[in-house]
Amino acid sequence: MKTKLKTIRDKALSAVSACQNINEIEDARIKFLGRKGELTKILRSLSSITSEERAAIGQLSNQYKREIESAIELRKDELSKKNIDMLLRDEWIDVTLNPRGTISTGRHGYLHPLSQTQYEIEDILTSMGFQILDGPEAETEYYNFEALNIPEFHPARDLQDTFWTEDGNLLRTHTSAIQIRGMEKMEPPFRIAGPGRVFRYEATDASHEHTFYQIEGMMVDREISVSHLIYVMKEILKAIFKRSVKVRLRPAYYPFVEPGFDLDFNCMICEGRGCRVCKHTGWIEFLGCGLVHPNVLKFGNIDPEQWSGFAFGMGLNRLIMMRYGINDIRHFMSGDLRFLYQF
Repeated sequence: MKTKLKTIRDKALSAVSACQNINEIEDARIKFLGRKGELTKILRSLSSITSEERAAIGQLSNQYKREIESAIELRKDELSKKNIDMLLRDEWIDVTLNPRGTISTGRHGYLHPLSQTQYEIEDILTSMGFQILDGPEAETEYYNFEALNIPEFHPARDLQDTFWTEDGNLLRTHTSAIQIRGMEKMEPPFRIAGPGRVFRYEATDASHEHTFYQIEGMMVDREISVSHLIYVMKEILKAIFKRSVKVRLRPAYYPFVEPGFDLDFNCMICEGRGCRVCKHTGWIEFLGCGLVHPNVLKFGNIDPEQWSGFAFGMGLNRLIMMRYGINDIRHFMSGDLRFLYQF
């Protein structure tokens, strides 16, 4: 039996030495030291020999077991060191070096002002219980128009010149389509917001751009009224401008809300007295809003007899222009680093 034990020991040491990874080492351990391993079987057969032989064989078995366990740990350390050396050789990087580009410019990367403002407003909305949703920029005519109560040949389509694709789809003209997709998947009550890039096929100038950013929000619950809309708008503006803001609603037409409004807030430059910024009216036009049209709720599989809601949409570019006194919307998409470095 001593010869058999030595043979098992030699086989185990040889197998461990030949292992090339941790998994192979574990397989070798199970083969020789596991519950059904070769060395374990020998130890379980000790009851068939005399007590004198049993003591000697048991002592020798424990010695060989310790040798095998020691060899396993040593081989694990060798393979671990080998893997570390390989990673250091193949994936080495000097973290003390300056990032690419900062040696000459002295500037670090940071978020675009549109991204900064979008994330800021998302934080404000989520703190008020809104869930942020996303949707495709290439939309179907159904989600961009029809489900928003703008059927084919509706005159409101003339207000939104559109980029059409060859397959009959389009680049979304507003992020309202995100709200329709959200209504289809969610059960009221809910509060949702959809930020993103939108596109209009139109001539560009200081106040018009073919690509810009919006964020639209919707709240659906029971017995929602205009007072709920005004309260939420005031809280959003207060969080954005870090102060209480006076607002007013002016009747306006939007196909997806009824009634619809333009929301203005008191000019903060002149405190409502009138200046060039507010065109001497004392008010700044901010966003469109209103109570969700019953037809839109139906398209979202929501019963307008049981539920109601409000919706709003703001342009992020315009908001940033008002906050920082930017006089040309085309700066945002120009890629001019002189403009971006100001933020």
